[in-house]
Amino acid sequence: MNEVEELLKLDVDALLKLKPVLFDDLHQKVLKNLYLELGSGPVLYLLSSSYTVINPSPNEVINELITKRADVLNFIKEYICRNLSVYSVLLDVNSYFVEQNNSLLLARLRERDSGGRHYEIKFYTHSPLELVKNYKDKIYIGRDFIDLFQFKRKYFGIKEFIISLKDQNEVLLEKAEQKMRRPVKYKSFFQEISEYVNELHTESADILQSLPPYLDIDKLSGNDLIDINAQYRSINHYLIELRDEVAEFENLVFKNEGTYARYITKYKKDIANLISYFNIKINGYLSDKIYHLKTSR
Repeated sequence: MNEVEELLKLDVDALLKLKPVLFDDLHQKVLKNLYLELGSGPVLYLLSSSYTVINPSPNEVINELITKRADVLNFIKEYICRNLSVYSVLLDVNSYFVEQNNSLLLARLRERDSGGRHYEIKFYTHSPLELVKNYKDKIYIGRDFIDLFQFKRKYFGIKEFIISLKDQNEVLLEKAEQKMRRPVKYKSFFQEISEYVNELHTESADILQSLPPYLDIDKLSGNDLIDINAQYRSINHYLIELRDEVAEFENLVFKNEGTYARYITKYKKDIANLISYFNIKINGYLSDKIYHLKTSR
């Protein structure tokens, strides 16, 4: 883990200039109550919304980050919330849990061997009153991927999510050997899920190659938008098939392999979040553009 060290290298003046935006009430509250988890070596530091180190005891490196790079941390928090607003539905579909916890959102950053540019972020929510005492009771919300130097995402950012689902499937197979009492009993499910994941990965790559990485709505015809919408919907269908298979597996292992089942539950959560992202932010957005394009003529 090297997030603290990488953030220390950043000069806020070299980062993207963020123009003023208006967040809705949910995103405003989350920005105000956003906690960060940043790694340094083997240690993961939890920082409050005001950058107090909650645990473990801070060392010189994390203290230096807080005192000398507070402007970078402020940028990171707003940048995360902007990405959540534009390229995610995590807060929308999990708003009940977040608001029940006074809009406390915990963002765990993982630098992705990119020299401090690309990060995977896992999001959790937790009761503020119980956070320190019962940290393990946090609720997993989902994950996102950000590029500190490029806000606009190719193909709405879905390539990163699909690659992540493929990588996570490999982790699930490894965890099965470590956590399950009888993994061979579920061999057929592991095979089926892997086949669905590989099909999703292969087919989505082929589909995306045929689509423009960025959409200039004003330069696309109605027929273009209809075709693009249909292509993205096809990818979503592969996700739905994968989710149904994972849900069936989750129901089966929940009774007898509870320790392992929680990994499946998180995996299903990520798939469900991505399906919602398609429905709301991709197909929903494109359908709205198609409708208004036709009615405006």
